[in-house]
Amino acid sequence: MAANEKPDELVPAKRSLARLWGMGPAAKTLRVWSWAGVTGALAAAAVVGFRWLTQWVEELATGQRGGLVVAALSLSPWHRALVCTAGGFIAGLVLQGGTVWARRGPGGAVNLDYIDAARAGRVDLNDRTTLTRTVSSLFSVGTGASIGREGPMIQLAAWVSARLARLVATAPEQRNTLLVCGIAAGIGSAYHAPIAGVVFVLELALGFLARHTVAPVLIASATASSLIYWLVEPKPLYDVPPVVMAPTSLGIALLAGVLFGGLGWGLLALLELGRSWFARIRTPVLRLGLGGLLVGLLSAWVPQVWGNGYSVVSQVLHGDHAWQWLAWVLLAKVVATTLSSGSGAIGGVFTPSLFVGATAGSVLAQVAALWLPAAWVGDPRLLAVVGMAAVLAAVTHAPLMAIVMVLEMTNQFQLTVPVMLACGVAYAISTQFGARPLYGNPIESPMAQKPNP
Repeated sequence: MAANEKPDELVPAKRSLARLWGMGPAAKTLRVWSWAGVTGALAAAAVVGFRWLTQWVEELATGQRGGLVVAALSLSPWHRALVCTAGGFIAGLVLQGGTVWARRGPGGAVNLDYIDAARAGRVDLNDRTTLTRTVSSLFSVGTGASIGREGPMIQLAAWVSARLARLVATAPEQRNTLLVCGIAAGIGSAYHAPIAGVVFVLELALGFLARHTVAPVLIASATASSLIYWLVEPKPLYDVPPVVMAPTSLGIALLAGVLFGGLGWGLLALLELGRSWFARIRTPVLRLGLGGLLVGLLSAWVPQVWGNGYSVVSQVLHGDHAWQWLAWVLLAKVVATTLSSGSGAIGGVFTPSLFVGATAGSVLAQVAALWLPAAWVGDPRLLAVVGMAAVLAAVTHAPLMAIVMVLEMTNQFQLTVPVMLACGVAYAISTQFGARPLYGNPIESPMAQKPNP
């Protein structure tokens, strides 16, 4: 203290510093933003870690590590059936044993999905059920189940974010913000689509534009995607040559949106039918084992049904296949996804929906070119991109997210207008039939609005 200063004169200054660094609104905002960046990094690590573990299971089961369809093609038909069946039984054993273990824990065996948690403002994701479902999904995904690995990736990213939120955040709204940041960052990392991750949580998880959540979510998603870009793979998920629009592309996309909307609604109906059929089998081991057996038998004839369909979609977007082959693979993939998802295999149908849209769009374009002038139809890859977005909009009832995600994943932003038109029509068609979307309705969520623990 200087000789000419009085103690009382320092009190206002100390209080101002305390408000700035510890208690002030600016300091709280900066802290949330900082933790949002950490959340993004953790979510990216969770996604990369899960991807590595699935590749390890794939190599253990097939001796290959270059993609599930490539691995399936390298095996004999009976070997493909055996791998799927064994994977289903092991995944069922893990799920059944893990459920017994979870019942002994403080949270019981009830699993809280990350979407329901975000909508209800909760961060108490069950540690034991999350671990159980993650391990079970590793064996399902790694042995060829017709589901996406991205769903478990995002669930794991959300769980890591929820654990962090319970450690560092004090206010309930801050905890929920970090959870939502983890979801957005997980989606951005899994699909190489950071903007789509933000739109996903604002359109599906929250159901409204939460002012205080936007900046942290942007920070988390950008952090995660930057790490993926710099450390893993510096390109879009689907590396597609530019697709050129024809003068008639807008009209064709508008009409095709009707078909894609009906296709999305039909896919939702089949998934629900599959779940109701397999629900008669109460034991997870038998249920998942039967699902694995049926998918394995199907893959003996059509090995392309293995996995989330990434490699097939990539080939479609490069225009590599004729419509007859694509139609056969599309039918088999829909059946396989219905069986895998219906049996209770832990994984998503988000990416298989992209498969359905891409193959259906390419088939539609190639068949139309048989009857119409080629100049009217244009590049078949255009309808493949449009189909991916439109079917996704139909099954999620989230057209904004579908538009942004597919354009980001394919880097075909010049197709924004036809994609918008098709998604709008497909969304309108799908919602008219009363089918429940993949993630439910964010406004009519069944979860009670409970405070954070």
